[in-house]
Amino acid sequence: MGIKLIKGGMLSSFQDSGRIGYRKDGVVVSGAMDQDALKLGNLLLGNEAGLAGLECTLTGPELLFEGDALIAITGGDLSAEMDGFPVHMWRPVMARKGAVLSFGQAIAGCRAYLCVQGGVNLNPVLGSSSTYLAAGFGGFLGRALKKGDQIAFNQEIPRLPVHMNWGLSPDLYTATDRNIIRVMKGPEFELFREKSIADLFISEFRISMAADRMGYRLEGPILELKVAKEMLSSAVAFGTVQVTAEGSPIVLMADHQTTGGYPRILQVLNVDLGKLAQLRSGALIQFELQDLKQAQGLLISREKEMNQLKQSLTFKYIPHD
Repeated sequence: MGIKLIKGGMLSSFQDSGRIGYRKDGVVVSGAMDQDALKLGNLLLGNEAGLAGLECTLTGPELLFEGDALIAITGGDLSAEMDGFPVHMWRPVMARKGAVLSFGQAIAGCRAYLCVQGGVNLNPVLGSSSTYLAAGFGGFLGRALKKGDQIAFNQEIPRLPVHMNWGLSPDLYTATDRNIIRVMKGPEFELFREKSIADLFISEFRISMAADRMGYRLEGPILELKVAKEMLSSAVAFGTVQVTAEGSPIVLMADHQTTGGYPRILQVLNVDLGKLAQLRSGALIQFELQDLKQAQGLLISREKEMNQLKQSLTFKYIPHD
């Protein structure tokens, strides 16, 4: 028993917490673009926080449930419906055998996460079930889902909580209405002209149409180095902001390469990566500078919130005969 794809959607792929520990070998981390949304979806179902879920982008898939499943939908609001009726987000929902889950217009954000209690049957690669689309491995056959795909559940019978009238408030999730992206200085920050540094923080940048899981190219003021300089390839991370030779910033996202040869002017704070992942092409963002101490404080606060949520969502299950 599992799910069958009636429609694949724009880009639907299984992602987990990422393929950790192999960047030294040139293998990218991948993983969910919005890690917080994936974690919360799994916590609502009693799963491990990093278990693989289905990341649905803008135009989500249409799925037929070939068996009963307890699911949760988090992240962006893509107008999810089950058999034509709206589906509540941020809480456990029972999907009965024969039910059809579909997604419509993106109302808020652009990436929704479908988590299934117990997860689905995938073959991990290097310890992760994340799909790395460019290399064609991980997830389900190393690619985005398409019509006719069938994915089995890991457990045949859902474990029903004694009470299902609880969930999370979207207020507990990173808001996307105020598009301030907090950053720290990158290793090559001081190599840029003073005017470019000023423009970096007083101007808005628009996410261009060249935006995908690898990176977002930004449109805005041209950023110039004090002196033209050849750069050696250096390590980069999710949220590294590089500046091309033409002066255009690019924010690296979940499927970013492991090294890059452009100067690294900024690094997006971990706590704002989910917010950035939910922004679409055309959205305006503005950078706000933080220091290392502030960044660490924000990360510690986020981890405390997640731990408190995990404890509050502990529940007992109805035993099966």
